[in-house]
Amino acid sequence: MAEISAKLVKELRDKTGAGMMDCKKALSECGGDATKATEWLRQKGIATAEKKAGRTAAEGAIGSYIHTGARVGVLVEVNCETDFVARGEVFQELLRNVAMQIAACPGVEYVSVDQIPAEVAEREKSIEMGRDDLAGKKEEMKAKIVEGRIGKRLKELALLDQPFIKDSTVSVAEMVKQVAGKVGENIQVRRFTRFTLGEGIEVEKADFAAEVAAMTQAA
Repeated sequence: MAEISAKLVKELRDKTGAGMMDCKKALSECGGDATKATEWLRQKGIATAEKKAGRTAAEGAIGSYIHTGARVGVLVEVNCETDFVARGEVFQELLRNVAMQIAACPGVEYVSVDQIPAEVAEREKSIEMGRDDLAGKKEEMKAKIVEGRIGKRLKELALLDQPFIKDSTVSVAEMVKQVAGKVGENIQVRRFTRFTLGEGIEVEKADFAAEVAAMTQAA
């Protein structure tokens, strides 16, 4: 496979408006051929989506998903630019897919990594710094290991970084970009709420042996 230089990635980004990681992936998929990589990005709808990403997305819809058995439910808001697109079949399918993704990922708490509060990152850092396997390592090496682990952990908390449940070769973020490219509008997943039946309720566990003993004594 051809080596993908930073210069080549930047040139493709300047030409298409796509993100750096998307450009790098496109070049990798196309053996470093910039022309084919541009076509790859267009086919995926990524280049178009990136160019529209700065536009205001104030329309959209709130979608829902109730998992089989009615023990898990999701509400999610996804925004686009026009009501016309929001009512369309492509956008509505996206809405359903995102809601199902959230239901399938109980560990996800935020839409994206940049939405994760600083105190959460600091808490994760504190946990990682105290792990036994880092004992005795030099501080510089320890810091690099912890940084890598924290980065991975924060991605685990972010919806957009998850592999798409219907196609694990793309992330949720990439899937959203593809849909944005199809409809020609900026699309943003704004917020979500997951409901799990009984979550937060303290259930008193009965001690049946003690109950039987008490009944016997009373008799």
